[in-house]
Amino acid sequence: MNKLKRDNVLYMLLSIILVIGGYWFLRYAYKVAESAPFSQEIVLVILGTIVTILITAILLNKQTEVELKKEENIKFIELKTDIYLQLFDHLEQIILDGNADQEDKNKLRILAHKLAIVASPEVLTQFEEFLNHFTSVTEDDLVGQADTNILMEEMAELSIFIRKDLIGDLDHRQGIDESKLAKQIIDNSDAFNGSSH
Repeated sequence: MNKLKRDNVLYMLLSIILVIGGYWFLRYAYKVAESAPFSQEIVLVILGTIVTILITAILLNKQTEVELKKEENIKFIELKTDIYLQLFDHLEQIILDGNADQEDKNKLRILAHKLAIVASPEVLTQFEEFLNHFTSVTEDDLVGQADTNILMEEMAELSIFIRKDLIGDLDHRQGIDESKLAKQIIDNSDAFNGSSH
C-alpha cells in the first residue's frame, strides 16, 4: 500500500515537473519554430501524450489502491463471519449435548480470544454479558432446559450485536429500524419457550 502512495507522489511530481518544464520548453520551441508551424504542432502532440500517460498512470494506481482496500475489507468480514459462526456452532454443540465440560469451556475461552481480534467493542461487551450468564448456568457442567432458555435468550441478544457488526451499515442504508429488528430477533428466540419481553 505504501508503494502505491509513493508511486502516486512520484507520478504527481513528474507531472508537475513536466507541466512546468513543458511550459518553458513550449515558449522556447514556439520562438524557435515560428517559421515552421508544423513543428509547433508536433511539440504539442508529444507533450500532450506524455501528460496523458502520466495522468493515466496516476488514475490506474489510485484504482489499484481502492481495489486492494476493498479486497482487504472483504477478507476481514469473511474472517469475522467465520469466527462468529464458530462461536455459534460451539454453543449449539454444548446445548445439544446438554453439558459443558472443561474442554467445552476451554474452547469457548479460545473463541473469546479470537473474538478479541475481530469483534467490534459492542460485540465484546455483549459477549462478556453472555459469558456471565454462561458461567452461572454451567457451574455444574449440565445444561438443562431452563439453562438452555437462558442461553438462547443471551445468544439472541448477542446475535443482534453481531448482525450490527457484520451488516449494520447495509441495514442502515436500507432504512431498516434497528430497534424493530432487535425486537424481532428476540421475539423469534422467545417463540420457542413462550416467554415474552
